[in-house]
Amino acid sequence: MDIQRVGYSAEALAKWVNERTDITIRIFRPPNYSGAIVLTMLVLLVGGVMYLRRNNLDFLYNKTTWAVAALCFCFAMTSGQMWNHIRGPPFFHKAHTGQVSYIHGSSQGQFIVETYIVVILNAATVLGMIIMCEAAASKGDVQKRKVVAIVGLVVVAFFFSLVLSFFRSKAHGYPYSFLLK
Repeated sequence: MDIQRVGYSAEALAKWVNERTDITIRIFRPPNYSGAIVLTMLVLLVGGVMYLRRNNLDFLYNKTTWAVAALCFCFAMTSGQMWNHIRGPPFFHKAHTGQVSYIHGSSQGQFIVETYIVVILNAATVLGMIIMCEAAASKGDVQKRKVVAIVGLVVVAFFFSLVLSFFRSKAHGYPYSFLLK
């Protein structure tokens, strides 16, 4: 039995016993109710908040709350969080020499810490866009608005350049770059 390859799972052991003795061992796994329990608790939590705030449900009409929730969803999906959830990659890679790699060398793979880096870079780019939009919409001093808009532009340019250089390191031969190589 090759434990290094198949591990100590019940199915592997049952197959090994069956190959050696012709005795069939049925593996019975009870159902996993953890997903249903979590969903029930979430529904109860949301229902409890709605019940406690039944006289004041204005928070449901708050545009900022919905915008932040939509941005969080977009960041999670575009960063590769779903890929991580499906494939189950390692957090990072530690080479035999002891060197830690946070970025997978191929465009076909990804580490979990890489997802966090992409989320932070995308969030910083969006923060720069929000700073520019708020500077344009505010009613303050014109000179201050110009400075805030330029700061937002610098933030967008720098972090978008980081996103592009990050992608260039993954997709070898990608021709575009902005400020950083």
